[in-house]
Amino acid sequence: MDERRRALGAPSWLRARPRPLAVLVPVTALVAGLLFVTSAQTSQGTDLRAGRRLQLTELISRERAEVSARELTAGQLRTDVSRQAGDVAGRDARVAAELAAGDRLAYAAGLTPVRGPALTVSLDDAPPDAQSEDPNDLVIHQEDLQAVVNGLWAGGAEAMTLMGQRVISTSAVRCVGNTVLLHGRVYGPPFVVTAVGDQSRMRRTLDDEPGVRLLSLYVERFGLGYDVTATDDALLPAYDGPIEMPSVARSG
Repeated sequence: MDERRRALGAPSWLRARPRPLAVLVPVTALVAGLLFVTSAQTSQGTDLRAGRRLQLTELISRERAEVSARELTAGQLRTDVSRQAGDVAGRDARVAAELAAGDRLAYAAGLTPVRGPALTVSLDDAPPDAQSEDPNDLVIHQEDLQAVVNGLWAGGAEAMTLMGQRVISTSAVRCVGNTVLLHGRVYGPPFVVTAVGDQSRMRRTLDDEPGVRLLSLYVERFGLGYDVTATDDALLPAYDGPIEMPSVARSG
């Protein structure tokens, strides 16, 4: 076959047929050049990754400011509603009766400040020089925080706060990485829980809580932070957020 080609003269398209590699190399070089030029023009001499980090930081700051502004507006609206309801109650006995019933339930619902002797529990991640084959051993988890909350409630806590926010029956404590999400706000360690009530009883039930006993093993082994202090007179603020049941996501 090769001899016939040499004899007869192979057509130009066959003799000049390029190999795939010969085509891909210049195309790849062209695409790479375009990417370099585009990147240079976009960055204008700056680090694109740093720019993205800066944009994300600015977005978080802006959204937090927006949340704070809306919380302030919501608080003002709740104050206006309460004032107008009081005005109506002065003219309508039925409204006055309902408001009185609501006031009687406000304490149990966490809508009034509570003052009294308290226990404060602080939980923190292990120190930077702590070592473990599993990094999860070195951080406070949601179940650790939930165990503390459960132990305090079991001890008859009359009121409780987490990171200064009042915890009520509809409060849901969720962990995102090594941070805690409560009422739409994100907190990092150390996590502080304060409960007003019988200090001796709360301390006993806290020590007996299975999750806290397990946590104590990690405290001893890896140096996780766990500290319980008593306060003779603590003032816990009232819950001032929206009163609604949390949504429940269905599993697929």
